[in-house]
Amino acid sequence: MRAIFLLFLFAAACSGQGQVPPVHDGDVIFQTSLSSQSLAIQHATNSRFSHMGLIFLRDGEPFVLEASATVRYTPLEKWIRRGAGHRYELKRLRNASTLLTPASILKLRQTAEGFLGRPYDLTFDWSDDRMYCSELVWKSYDRALGIQIGNLQKVRDFNLTDAAVQTKMRERYGTNVPLDAPVISPVAMEQSTLLVTVAER
Repeated sequence: MRAIFLLFLFAAACSGQGQVPPVHDGDVIFQTSLSSQSLAIQHATNSRFSHMGLIFLRDGEPFVLEASATVRYTPLEKWIRRGAGHRYELKRLRNASTLLTPASILKLRQTAEGFLGRPYDLTFDWSDDRMYCSELVWKSYDRALGIQIGNLQKVRDFNLTDAAVQTKMRERYGTNVPLDAPVISPVAMEQSTLLVTVAER
């Protein structure tokens, strides 16, 4: 009997790990990725977050539009399970109730979906040919609604002396690091005063 009770507790705990929070179209979600570059991103930006995406409902089900191997939709529950410790922070525009009208959401979705299929940008370039995660979300909001969530920085503004960061820079750039290239980091968006936290675990 005790074994059955413990099994029940274990199953209940596991089922809560990927629990999906209530979301709205246009929400922004952050996590710590388990990718090979995650540690370098965390150290360079002094943040626990290294990945993010934009949420839309599709046939009533929540999905994350993200730049991963390509720009693609991923079911929210699967996206959460994929992150370190299944942890996340869900944010929403501070004035979402007035800014994200049905027409605005449609425009945001159409703009964001215009990037579908673009390959992931390993060099964090600012062109539209390839996309990295925060670039996708930032450009979608900026171009659809004129809302700039977080301030652009330059590569030189980050912590480039960290060993993990230097290793990745050598892999990606060799000796030609584009120090003055514009970059938007997940933490710059996560800390923006335009967003408020609505759920986290």
